[in-house]
Amino acid sequence: MVPQRIGIVAAEPSGDLLAAGLMDALREQLPDVRFEGVAGPLMRNSGIDEWEPMDSLSVMGLFEVLHHLPRLLRLRSRLLARWRESPPVAFIGVDAPDFNLTLECKLRKRGIPTVHYVSPTVWAWRVGRVKKIRRAVDLLLTIFPFETEFLMQHQVPARYVGHPLAFDMPLEPDRAGARDALGLDATAPVLALLPGSRGSEVQRIAAPFVETAAALKRQLPDLQVVVPLANEKTRAMFEQQLHGVAPGLNPVIALGEARAALAAADVALVASGTATLEGLLSKRPMVVAYRASAATYAVVQTLGLVKVKHIAMANLLADERLAPELIQDECRVEKLLPLLLEFFGDGALRDRIARRYTEIHRQLRTDTNREAAAAVIDLLRERGLV
Repeated sequence: MVPQRIGIVAAEPSGDLLAAGLMDALREQLPDVRFEGVAGPLMRNSGIDEWEPMDSLSVMGLFEVLHHLPRLLRLRSRLLARWRESPPVAFIGVDAPDFNLTLECKLRKRGIPTVHYVSPTVWAWRVGRVKKIRRAVDLLLTIFPFETEFLMQHQVPARYVGHPLAFDMPLEPDRAGARDALGLDATAPVLALLPGSRGSEVQRIAAPFVETAAALKRQLPDLQVVVPLANEKTRAMFEQQLHGVAPGLNPVIALGEARAALAAADVALVASGTATLEGLLSKRPMVVAYRASAATYAVVQTLGLVKVKHIAMANLLADERLAPELIQDECRVEKLLPLLLEFFGDGALRDRIARRYTEIHRQLRTDTNREAAAAVIDLLRERGLV
């Protein structure tokens, strides 16, 4: 019998994590299944026929995408051609909605069942995209509970599966173990600095983050700074900014160690994104900051595209601004430093935030990978494909 094949496309580290976990869980139920498509390192480790590395899709911002658009369109055309010639039993697009939804629309028209994993943030901005989602997907897997009701109200078949980080990360982070693993002093204060996973983010955000860390160290002389970065490319970018802004800071740089860095920290300075969820699950108080390109930010502001009162997922889940948010021109040392000093100086505030984050963590815990795999298999069974 010819093994069943599932096409899958992921575009960034958070999607790589979700996709790899789903692949492993699907293989438990469908031992002969094969995966093919656009992959990251975790997906490669889980056994995929990689047609293209996910770095090819890791582009952030409205105008940044325009620069890469011809190449991205050619890549999507190549994927479509291969799957039209040899259709998979299903296609799973993991996040990356601007790339994957169009792919899903075209494959679904060819009769290929389509699953989109991670809801586009239509509840937050560009609400009109929900119409395209309806055309694109047979099933949408949501990772946060508030998303499912919104999507079902808009006639999008959705199923809540939770976020694997909530299942994988412990309710009680091991601060001492994390500090030992990273070579940090067990008793001195620690700031975790997370300037983003993409190169474009690091280029825009590293300088104000480094400048703020250096200013904080002048206030707290025994401060230790740990910087988890995604890969060697972002490390090189960060170190270039570090040497230009604060060469004497001497942070601990750890590749791929965001969880350990957050567990080790007393307080974190975090670029908006998945890292704010990791900060919540680590029970660490955070200051969240972000800079988009000037052109992207101008368009978002002018058109009023953002429809939520918080941008950090930690604040959205808490339904209160436990993590201060400083965006664009506010992302500078004069604004960031006082907030970090408040967190370091107020143990009762840190404890209150940790208790609230623990409540949320308990609510989010589910065996996400198996839940997601069960949802995909249910869809295939409905179609008589397994």
